[in-house]
Amino acid sequence: MAHRPKRNFRQRAADSSDSDGAEESPAEPGTSREFAAPGPAEEGPPSGEGRAQVAGRPHRVRGPRGRGRVWATSRRATEAAPRADEGSGVQESRTVDVSTDEEDEIHHSLESKDDQGLSSDSSSSLGEKELSSAVEIPDAAFIQAARRKRELARVQDDYISLDVEHASTISGMKRDSEDDPESEPDDHEKRIPFTLKPQTLRQRMVEESKNRYEETSEESQEDEKQDIWVQQQMRKAVKIIEERDVDLSHSCGSSKVKKFDTSISFLPVNLEIIKKQLNTRLTLLQETHRSHLREYEKYVQNVKSSKSTIQNLESSSDQALNCKFYKSMKIYVENLIDCLNEKIINIQEIESSMHALLLKQAMTFMKRRQDELKHESTYLQQLSHKDETSTNGNFTVDEKTQWILEEIESRRTKRKQARVLSGNYNHQEGTSSDDELSSAEMIDFQKSQGDILQDQKKVFEDVHDDFCNIQNILLKFQQWREKFPDSYYEAFISLCIPKLLNPLIRVQLIDWNPLKLDSTGLKEMPWFKSVEEFMDSSVEDSTKESSSDKKILSTIINKTVVPRLTDFVEFLWDPLSTSQTTSLITHCKVILEEHSTCENEVSKSKQDLLKSIVSRMKRAVEDDIFIPLYPKSAVENKTSPHSKFQERQFWSGLKLFRNILLWNGLLTDDTLQELGLGKLLNRYLIIALLNATPGPDVVKKCNRVAACLPENWFENSAMKTSIPQLENFIQFLLQSAHKLSRSEFRDEVEEIILILVKIKALNQAESFIGEHHLDHLKSLIKED
Repeated sequence: MAHRPKRNFRQRAADSSDSDGAEESPAEPGTSREFAAPGPAEEGPPSGEGRAQVAGRPHRVRGPRGRGRVWATSRRATEAAPRADEGSGVQESRTVDVSTDEEDEIHHSLESKDDQGLSSDSSSSLGEKELSSAVEIPDAAFIQAARRKRELARVQDDYISLDVEHASTISGMKRDSEDDPESEPDDHEKRIPFTLKPQTLRQRMVEESKNRYEETSEESQEDEKQDIWVQQQMRKAVKIIEERDVDLSHSCGSSKVKKFDTSISFLPVNLEIIKKQLNTRLTLLQETHRSHLREYEKYVQNVKSSKSTIQNLESSSDQALNCKFYKSMKIYVENLIDCLNEKIINIQEIESSMHALLLKQAMTFMKRRQDELKHESTYLQQLSHKDETSTNGNFTVDEKTQWILEEIESRRTKRKQARVLSGNYNHQEGTSSDDELSSAEMIDFQKSQGDILQDQKKVFEDVHDDFCNIQNILLKFQQWREKFPDSYYEAFISLCIPKLLNPLIRVQLIDWNPLKLDSTGLKEMPWFKSVEEFMDSSVEDSTKESSSDKKILSTIINKTVVPRLTDFVEFLWDPLSTSQTTSLITHCKVILEEHSTCENEVSKSKQDLLKSIVSRMKRAVEDDIFIPLYPKSAVENKTSPHSKFQERQFWSGLKLFRNILLWNGLLTDDTLQELGLGKLLNRYLIIALLNATPGPDVVKKCNRVAACLPENWFENSAMKTSIPQLENFIQFLLQSAHKLSRSEFRDEVEEIILILVKIKALNQAESFIGEHHLDHLKSLIKED
C-alpha cells in the first residue's frame, strides 16, 4: 500500500502561519479528544475529491468519477488541505466554504483554548463542548485539515496568532495562491530540511491517526460504499445546517430571517390536484378496509366452525365406538375386494366355458339348417332338370344327399307325431324351429353343462357368507347408512355397490339363458330381490342424497345384465325361433322399460342392445330366407316335392316376418317397416304369393300376413290410405280379388275386402266395390 510522504512542516508553517491559525476548526462534538480518529460515519471518501454544503454555503460534492453538484447561496472561503494521491504522493487542494462569522467564532474559541493550556484535557473538553454548542461541522476532512494546520502552527511558533485580520489576510492570500497554479513557488525556492525536529506526543498521535485514516481511505474503493457515504454526508449536512441556524439564532439573541431560494422551481399545485390525490388515497384506504373486513369475516367464520366442531367432539361420547366401526368397515371392504379379485379369474373362465357350449349348440343348429336347405334345394333343382331333359325314370342321388334327406324327413315325422299327441292340428309345415338334437348330442350337452354348473357352485364354497352372499354384503352397507348417513353418502357408496356386486351377480347369471321360455326371470333371482330390499330401505330417507341409492338396481342391470344379454343376441339368438324371440322380448321389456331410471347410462346400453337386435335380424333375412320359384306345372300338384318345399319356405319366411314384428314397442316403427315390409314382405313373400294360384290358400296366407301387422300402425281413424310399404301387398290383394270375383271362389272376395279395411286401404276398397257393384260390402267400410 502506498503512503503519502512526510511533509515539510517548517516550510508550510513559514508560508501560512498566520492564515492557518485563523482557519482552525474545533473537533466535532462527540469526540473525547481533539486528536481522536474519525469514526466510520465521518471518514472521508476513499478516492476522488468531494464537497458538501456546510454552514449554509456553497459546497460542491464530487464523488468518484465526477458525479453531480449541489449549490447554495453564500460567500466562499477556501482551505488548503493536503491529500496524497494514491501511489504518487502529490498534494491536492480541497475547497470548503466557511462564513466569516464562523471563522471569527472558531478563531476566538481557539485563542481561549490556547490560553487555558493545551496540556489540560478537562479544559480542552470543555472548550470543545462550548464550541460544538455554537457550530457543528460534520465534514471529517475539514476537521482533519484544521487539526493539521493547528499542529503546524504550534510546531513553528509554538503559539496561535490572535490577529484575526492579519490571519484572515494571510489565509486569503494563501487561498489565492493555491487557486492560482502559477503562484506556486519553484522547487529551488522551497526550504529543504535535512534534519527532523523531534515530535511531541500529540504530534505522533496525530500522525498515527492520519496514517490510519489514509490507509483506510485507500482500501475502500467500492462505488456502492462511496454512494452510501455521500448520501449520509448530504443528509447530515442538511440536518446540521438546520440545527446550527437554530443554535446561532439563540446564542446571538437576534433572529435572522433565512432567505428562500427563489431559483428552485416546484410543480404547480391547485385544488383539483389535491382533491384527486385525496380521492385516490381514500379509494385505496377503502379497498384495504374492505379486504380487512373480508378477512375478518372469514376468520370469524373459521372460529365459529372450529368451536362447533369442538363442541360436537366434546359432546359425543361414543367416538371410540365410531372409530371402531369405521376400522372394521374398512377392513371388511378390503377383505371383500381381495376375495373378489382372487375369484374373478375363475368366474371369467366358467362364463367362457358356458358361452362356448351354448355357441357350439347354436352354430350346430344354424349350420344344419343351412346345409339341409342347400341339399334339398339342389336335389329339387336336379329333379326338375331331369324331368325336363330326361325321358327315362332313372335318377341317381349321391349318398350324402340321400342321407341328409332321410334325416330331415325323420325329424319331421317325429315333430308331427309330437304335435298330434299334444293336440296341435293347425301347424303349418316350415314353421317349426327344427332344433332337435340326437340322443347322443343331448347327453353330451347335458354332461358338459352339468360340469360347468358344478364348477359354478365351487367358486365360493371356501368363502364365508359375509363375503359371497349379496344380502349379507348389503346388510353391512345398510348399517353404515343408518348409523352414519353423512359419511355414507359422502363416500358415494351407491356408485361402489354395483362394482362390488358385479362378480357375485355374474356367477348367478352363468345358468341364466334368456332364450329359453322356462328360464328364470330377473325378478325371481336372489340378487335382484336383495338389491330391491336394500333400495326400499332407503325410501324412508327423502333427502337428495338418498336418491342415489335408488339407481343401484338400474346401474347393475346396465353394467352387468345388458352386456350379457347383448352377447346372447349377437351369437346365440335365432330369429327364426319363435320361442327364443318371445323369451328374449320378455326379458328385454323388463330391462329396457321397467328399470331405466338412470336414463343416460340406460340409453347407451339400450342403444347397443337394440343395434345388436336389428343387425341380427338383417343377417337372418339375408342368410336364412329362400323361397324358390318353380313352374306352375310343378307346383299345381300339392303333393309334389317342389310344392311342399315352396310351401315350407314360404311359411318359414312368414314366421320370421311375424318374429320381426313382435319387436313392436321396443324397436322404432321405421326400423320394423324397413326390415319386415321392405326387406322381407316385398322382396320374398309377395313374389311367392304372385307365383301361387289364386284361391282359398292365397287368401289364407294374406290373412296371416295382415294378422302379423301391428295394430297401432293403423289406429289413426282419419287414415284413408295405408302406409307406403304395403302398396305392393294392397295391389296383390286387389288383383286377387279381381280374379276371385270371376271364379267359383267369389266368397273369398269379402275376406280380401276385410283385409284392405284392416290395413286402412279404404280408398282402394271403395273403388273396388264401386267398380264391381258389390253394394252389400259397403257396410264393411262403414262399420270400420
